[in-house]
Amino acid sequence: MKTLKAYTLLLGSNLGDRQKYIDTALSRIGETIGTVIKKTSVHETPAWGLTDQPNFLNMAVEVQTYLQPLELLEKTQAVEESLGRVRIQKWGARTLDIDILYCGDLVMNDAKLVIPHPFLHQRKFTLELLNELAPGFKHPVLEKTNSVLLFELENNRELN
Repeated sequence: MKTLKAYTLLLGSNLGDRQKYIDTALSRIGETIGTVIKKTSVHETPAWGLTDQPNFLNMAVEVQTYLQPLELLEKTQAVEESLGRVRIQKWGARTLDIDILYCGDLVMNDAKLVIPHPFLHQRKFTLELLNELAPGFKHPVLEKTNSVLLFELENNRELN
Protein backbone atom coordinates (compact mmCIF):
# COMPACT_ATOMS: atom_id res chain seq x y z
CA MET A 1 0.00 0.00 0.00
CA LYS A 2 1.37 3.38 -1.01
CA THR A 3 1.39 6.12 1.57
CA LEU A 4 0.62 9.75 1.00
CA LYS A 5 3.73 11.92 1.15
CA ALA A 6 4.17 15.68 1.41
CA TYR A 7 6.93 17.12 -0.75
CA THR A 8 8.19 20.68 -0.78
CA LEU A 9 9.00 21.89 -4.29
CA LEU A 10 10.68 25.05 -5.55
CA LEU A 11 9.46 26.46 -8.86
CA GLY A 12 11.50 28.97 -10.82
CA SER A 13 11.49 30.65 -14.22
CA ASN A 14 13.70 33.31 -15.79
CA LEU A 15 12.88 33.13 -19.51
CA GLY A 16 9.83 34.27 -21.44
CA ASP A 17 6.55 34.89 -19.62
CA ARG A 18 7.87 33.80 -16.23
CA GLN A 19 4.56 34.16 -14.37
CA LYS A 20 2.70 32.15 -17.02
CA TYR A 21 5.26 29.33 -16.75
CA ILE A 22 4.86 29.28 -12.96
CA ASP A 23 1.05 29.31 -13.21
CA THR A 24 1.00 26.58 -15.85
CA ALA A 25 3.43 24.47 -13.81
CA LEU A 26 1.11 24.75 -10.79
CA SER A 27 -1.81 23.51 -12.90
CA ARG A 28 0.20 20.62 -14.33
CA ILE A 29 1.48 19.64 -10.88
CA GLY A 30 -2.15 19.42 -9.77
CA GLU A 31 -3.08 17.37 -12.83
CA THR A 32 -0.15 14.94 -12.91
CA ILE A 33 1.53 14.86 -9.50
CA GLY A 34 -0.80 15.56 -6.61
CA THR A 35 -2.62 18.18 -4.59
CA VAL A 36 -0.96 21.52 -3.91
CA ILE A 37 -1.88 22.08 -0.27
CA LYS A 38 0.17 25.17 0.47
CA LYS A 39 2.10 27.74 -1.56
CA THR A 40 4.11 30.89 -1.05
CA SER A 41 3.86 34.20 -2.81
CA VAL A 42 6.01 34.66 -5.91
CA HIS A 43 9.38 36.33 -5.33
CA GLU A 44 11.68 37.89 -7.91
CA THR A 45 15.28 36.96 -7.22
CA PRO A 46 18.68 37.20 -8.88
CA ALA A 47 20.11 34.05 -10.43
CA TRP A 48 22.21 31.79 -8.19
CA GLY A 49 25.24 29.77 -9.27
CA LEU A 50 25.50 31.22 -12.76
CA THR A 51 24.63 34.85 -12.12
CA ASP A 52 24.94 36.50 -15.56
CA GLN A 53 21.33 35.90 -16.59
CA PRO A 54 17.85 37.36 -16.06
CA ASN A 55 16.18 37.39 -12.63
CA PHE A 56 13.97 34.49 -11.63
CA LEU A 57 10.43 34.35 -10.40
CA ASN A 58 10.33 31.70 -7.66
CA MET A 59 7.78 30.16 -5.36
CA ALA A 60 7.64 27.16 -3.07
CA VAL A 61 4.75 24.72 -2.80
CA GLU A 62 3.83 21.77 -0.67
CA VAL A 63 2.33 18.89 -2.63
CA GLN A 64 0.66 15.74 -1.37
CA THR A 65 1.12 12.69 -3.59
CA TYR A 66 1.46 8.93 -3.53
CA LEU A 67 4.52 9.12 -5.78
CA GLN A 68 7.88 7.82 -4.61
CA PRO A 69 10.81 10.29 -4.86
CA LEU A 70 12.22 9.06 -8.19
CA GLU A 71 8.70 8.88 -9.67
CA LEU A 72 8.20 12.48 -8.55
CA LEU A 73 11.48 13.49 -10.17
CA GLU A 74 10.32 11.95 -13.47
CA LYS A 75 7.00 13.80 -13.27
CA THR A 76 8.56 17.16 -12.37
CA GLN A 77 11.04 16.84 -15.24
CA ALA A 78 8.16 16.00 -17.60
CA VAL A 79 6.38 19.19 -16.48
CA GLU A 80 9.60 21.18 -17.07
CA GLU A 81 10.05 19.68 -20.54
CA SER A 82 6.39 20.25 -21.47
CA LEU A 83 7.03 23.95 -20.81
CA GLY A 84 10.12 24.15 -23.01
CA ARG A 85 12.88 23.38 -20.51
CA VAL A 86 16.12 22.52 -22.30
CA ARG A 87 19.11 21.36 -20.25
CA ILE A 88 22.16 22.94 -21.85
CA GLN A 89 24.16 24.49 -19.05
CA LYS A 90 24.15 23.78 -15.31
CA TRP A 91 22.30 26.59 -13.51
CA GLY A 92 21.60 28.21 -16.88
CA ALA A 93 18.56 30.26 -17.86
CA ARG A 94 15.35 28.24 -18.19
CA THR A 95 11.65 28.50 -18.83
CA LEU A 96 10.94 26.37 -15.78
CA ASP A 97 12.85 24.64 -13.02
CA ILE A 98 11.30 22.44 -10.34
CA ASP A 99 13.52 21.38 -7.46
CA ILE A 100 12.52 18.83 -4.83
CA LEU A 101 13.55 20.44 -1.54
CA TYR A 102 12.07 18.20 1.15
CA CYS A 103 9.96 15.10 1.63
CA GLY A 104 9.18 15.31 5.33
CA ASP A 105 12.09 13.86 7.29
CA LEU A 106 13.24 11.65 4.40
CA VAL A 107 16.99 11.65 3.74
CA MET A 108 17.89 10.24 0.32
CA ASN A 109 21.19 10.21 -1.52
CA ASP A 110 20.66 8.63 -4.94
CA ALA A 111 22.74 9.28 -8.07
CA LYS A 112 19.67 10.96 -9.61
CA LEU A 113 18.20 12.71 -6.57
CA VAL A 114 19.34 14.02 -3.19
CA ILE A 115 16.73 14.92 -0.55
CA PRO A 116 16.88 17.34 1.21
CA HIS A 117 18.13 19.42 -1.71
CA PRO A 118 21.92 19.71 -1.30
CA PHE A 119 22.11 23.50 -1.82
CA LEU A 120 18.95 24.43 0.05
CA HIS A 121 20.76 25.87 3.09
CA GLN A 122 23.11 27.96 0.88
CA ARG A 123 20.43 29.75 -1.14
CA LYS A 124 18.88 32.77 0.52
CA PHE A 125 16.00 32.91 -1.98
CA THR A 126 15.11 29.29 -1.20
CA LEU A 127 15.28 29.81 2.55
CA GLU A 128 13.15 32.97 2.31
CA LEU A 129 10.45 30.97 0.53
CA LEU A 130 10.76 28.06 2.98
CA ASN A 131 10.53 30.52 5.86
CA GLU A 132 7.26 31.79 4.37
CA LEU A 133 5.93 28.26 3.73
CA ALA A 134 7.06 26.44 6.88
CA PRO A 135 9.35 28.45 9.18
CA GLY A 136 9.33 25.83 11.93
CA PHE A 137 10.05 22.81 9.73
CA LYS A 138 13.32 21.19 10.77
CA HIS A 139 15.88 20.18 8.14
CA PRO A 140 16.31 16.43 8.74
CA VAL A 141 20.11 16.46 8.30
CA LEU A 142 21.11 19.86 9.70
CA GLU A 143 18.46 19.63 12.45
CA LYS A 144 17.70 23.34 12.25
CA THR A 145 14.43 25.01 11.30
CA ASN A 146 14.03 26.89 8.04
CA SER A 147 13.88 30.16 9.98
CA VAL A 148 17.15 29.37 11.82
CA LEU A 149 18.85 28.38 8.55
CA LEU A 150 17.76 31.68 6.99
CA PHE A 151 18.94 33.67 10.01
CA GLU A 152 22.32 31.93 9.97
CA LEU A 153 22.78 32.48 6.23
CA GLU A 154 21.86 36.17 6.48
CA ASN A 155 24.37 36.60 9.31
CA ASN A 156 27.23 34.64 7.73
CA ARG A 157 29.47 37.23 6.09
CA GLU A 158 31.47 34.56 4.26
CA LEU A 159 28.43 33.37 2.27
CA ASN A 160 26.93 36.77 1.43
